[in-house]
Amino acid sequence: MITDDIHSELIKLQDLGYRDLQIKTIPSADPDSIIGVRTPALRALAKELAKREDISDFLSDLPHKLFEENQLHAFILSGMKDAEECIKLVDKFLPYVDNWATCDQMSPKIFKKNKDLLLGYVDTWIKSDHTYVKRFGIGMLLEHFLDEDFKTSYLTKVSKIRSDEYYVNMMIAWYFATALAKQYEAALPYIEKQKLDKWTHNKSIQKAVESYRITPEQKEYLKTLKRKA
Repeated sequence: MITDDIHSELIKLQDLGYRDLQIKTIPSADPDSIIGVRTPALRALAKELAKREDISDFLSDLPHKLFEENQLHAFILSGMKDAEECIKLVDKFLPYVDNWATCDQMSPKIFKKNKDLLLGYVDTWIKSDHTYVKRFGIGMLLEHFLDEDFKTSYLTKVSKIRSDEYYVNMMIAWYFATALAKQYEAALPYIEKQKLDKWTHNKSIQKAVESYRITPEQKEYLKTLKRKA
């Protein structure tokens, strides 16, 4: 069984000191599910596993028991070449994602060449009640639709999202901070007109001000737009 083989390989790669660090930095994941394997080792293992004829058995064996299995799953999907199959598997896997690391590190390269296909799923993902499905959808808009494929309507979509979840609101803040760096004139009115909730508004400004891509003049102006208690 491929899952048994994966467990054996993960145990060989275990780093208990790293496990202690991960438990602290990924609080939403079950501590008992983390065994401690460094990301470069997981990426290398994922490349080898992707070559196996029975890899579909692992990808369909959900939910996984280990955080590292989820990471492997994300890295395997990120390397897929078939866009249609990849996005279907991503959509199937997302409801099982329970932490920011797996969510953010799943970034299929094939999406860059299939943005129309991706966009149809993004609209569904950002409407989800699942924290990491929603976060992933926002992350895809950040990664793929703030450059040549940018539209102001995407800013509006994200600005309308309301959530009590820290990991959703933080991704919204990252999205707007990045938008201010890449599409300043289009993004600025959303800050000036206070289209975001107060916490996300202020966090967006904070992250933008920390960016080297924002000019000193822009930073000073953004600071004047912070909302007070």
